[in-house]
Amino acid sequence: MTTPTTSTGNRVLAHTGARYPIIQAPMGWIARTPLASAVSRAGGLGIIETSSGETANCQAEITKMRALGLPFGVNLPIRFLKDDAMLRFVCASGVQFVTTSAGSPAKFIAPLKDAGITVYHAVPTLEAALKCVDAGIDGLVVEGGEGGGFKNPEEVSTLVLLQAIRARVDVPLVAAGGICDGRGMAAAFALGAEAVQMGTRFVSCAESPVHANYKNAIVGASTTGTWMLNTRASPCIRALKSERTAAIHAAGLMPADSFEGIQRVYFDGDMEAAPALAGQTAGLIDGVKTAQEIIDDTVEEFFAIVERMGAMGVARAFG
Repeated sequence: MTTPTTSTGNRVLAHTGARYPIIQAPMGWIARTPLASAVSRAGGLGIIETSSGETANCQAEITKMRALGLPFGVNLPIRFLKDDAMLRFVCASGVQFVTTSAGSPAKFIAPLKDAGITVYHAVPTLEAALKCVDAGIDGLVVEGGEGGGFKNPEEVSTLVLLQAIRARVDVPLVAAGGICDGRGMAAAFALGAEAVQMGTRFVSCAESPVHANYKNAIVGASTTGTWMLNTRASPCIRALKSERTAAIHAAGLMPADSFEGIQRVYFDGDMEAAPALAGQTAGLIDGVKTAQEIIDDTVEEFFAIVERMGAMGVARAFG
């Protein structure tokens, strides 16, 4: 693979210190040092999760990542934090990049930025994006409805949402949802993104700690292999089709205890223990690859597409 020239003209690269503008999503229990370090070593940006609520364990993971000397970030899901312990730890830890999500970041921005931390917030709507920019956020993770996990019940695709937000704001945008390769990355950049975030692709990579059954379920899924569930209540999620999620889909509402068995899905491979979160890109993923292979292939494909499109622009021709 030919290594591209890194340019600080890309604001996400300047903010994160990563070699490539490819970010690993902060999946609960999954996005810890083994996966995050593999992504960062491959040139992307690994993110440590805190949504599991295991404060001490997550703090230990942040300390481990710091010791490796790799660029990385931490996600703070506002609605799921029990108290301000994680926020205070991150501010004192030397972390340089944080994404916030699941709630208003207004009260988090000042302490994080006072600690010298760059802050991006995940948004599912144009309205949320505008409020975050007004509040002083450094950048946005634009989450389209194609992505897995917790979603806005009024889903807007990444294709539309990126265009709507880029037309109104000038902060750096990270495209999330529906992206797992260089084609998706090139499309996102054409719409104004400066980076992409991948979740389902990295859940199914070789270094991901999840059980082979989960990885194989992603690889075997079709483009219609997920459902949006619980759209009439909260939280709304996108998950793989299974007997359990079929029952939830038919009922229209999700039982309160639906996620009690989530770690059995992740680490024991019991795909009926809880909804197995995944995005629509499951239908585009055809095998388990290492993080290095995923990032190398994505970058190579991205530049091949950009080169072809650039030649079309120079020639003023459509083919």
